[in-house]
Amino acid sequence: QVQLVESGGGLVQAGGSLRLSCAASGRTLSSYGMGWFRQAPGKEREFVAAISWSGGRTAYADSAKGRFTIARNNAKNTVYLQMNSLKPEDTAVYYCAARDGFGTSAYDYWGQGTQVFVSS
Repeated sequence: QVQLVESGGGLVQAGGSLRLSCAASGRTLSSYGMGWFRQAPGKEREFVAAISWSGGRTAYADSAKGRFTIARNNAKNTVYLQMNSLKPEDTAVYYCAARDGFGTSAYDYWGQGTQVFVSS
């Protein structure tokens, strides 16, 4: 199994940037495809971005395209989500997740989440 811990959330003004990190332990991260998801109050959890084990493939939700970038450093067992041009509607708890293979759903392992709040 792999354990995931997110960090980097916080309060930012609209138009600002944040970089979220997801550190893994238990197993090497290079075994897994990784994803970021988010859940806003009163809404279902939704897919944000995904990256393959090598970093060669990525996928983004329409809401994230052009503003967010997912990246990974397997040597550091860490996955990142760089978020630019943040909007109030990006406010949510952000979760990283791991799965075999690459995809936008069906993830097996989840972190505890990190809160992002974007003020207008």
